[in-house]
Amino acid sequence: MESRPDLERPVLIAAFRGWNDGGQGASLAGAYLARAWAAQEFASIDPENFYDFQATRPMVTLVDGYMRKVEWPENTFMHAPLPGAGRDAIILLGVEPNLRWRTFSELITGLAQDFQVELVITLGSLLADVPHTRPSPVTGSATDPELIDQLGLQASRYEGPTGMVGVLHDACSRAGLKSASLWAAVPHYVSLTPSPRAAKALVDRLGDLLGADVDTVELDEAADAYAQQVSEAVATDEETSAYVQDLERRVDDLVDEEDLPSGDSIAAELTRFLRERENDQGDDDVAREH
Repeated sequence: MESRPDLERPVLIAAFRGWNDGGQGASLAGAYLARAWAAQEFASIDPENFYDFQATRPMVTLVDGYMRKVEWPENTFMHAPLPGAGRDAIILLGVEPNLRWRTFSELITGLAQDFQVELVITLGSLLADVPHTRPSPVTGSATDPELIDQLGLQASRYEGPTGMVGVLHDACSRAGLKSASLWAAVPHYVSLTPSPRAAKALVDRLGDLLGADVDTVELDEAADAYAQQVSEAVATDEETSAYVQDLERRVDDLVDEEDLPSGDSIAAELTRFLRERENDQGDDDVAREH
């Protein structure tokens, strides 16, 4: 804790790079909010006890062209007033840890309790059957029935493997903190490309949820450029192009917003993706053994 800001009715917004960050949609959204709201750092989590540095390696960078600097995985807390909302935000930007998840999540909930945080909101992005040329669908979920009704969210019905986001929500529940989760869908066929479209969808939904103003002009421009670049790449492959056109027709045939992908359908897509990835990793392990 480098300083102790005086915060009014704070909310905690958390985004982690890694498993819960398909197309970097969540981390892009969190970083954009921190920059748009001119958030100031006030605390961080020492990475020493939470990372396997052979799996999550520190980076070496050059300073002034010749001095080498080691940059360790960061989990940084920042604070900023929420424009138009009459309250403050704590923004946590970090990297999903490799070790001691329960201790890690207890550090976060402990800070939230210390600052009397009224609501914890996590951001996530996942791979799904959605086209890159359409707005990214966002689903919001919570476990508290009162919060579900108050914010117009859904009850989470997802079952399966989870990441730091899921563990943090469990820790919030045990600590008596209200929490909600927002997830944006990212086209699975461009999973390695950062998706400003998913980031914008999360930022818009979060702004609506909190009644906060966010200038998204920069994200709009980046999303348009993203769509154009991916379209150019897709056009070079006939099979992928036909697949994307089919996805577009499916989306365009949806008449009402109620027909947009639900939280359950997106969770099902996530389950399918995780199983496929586990199978792929299993095949890789077998191949290495032979």
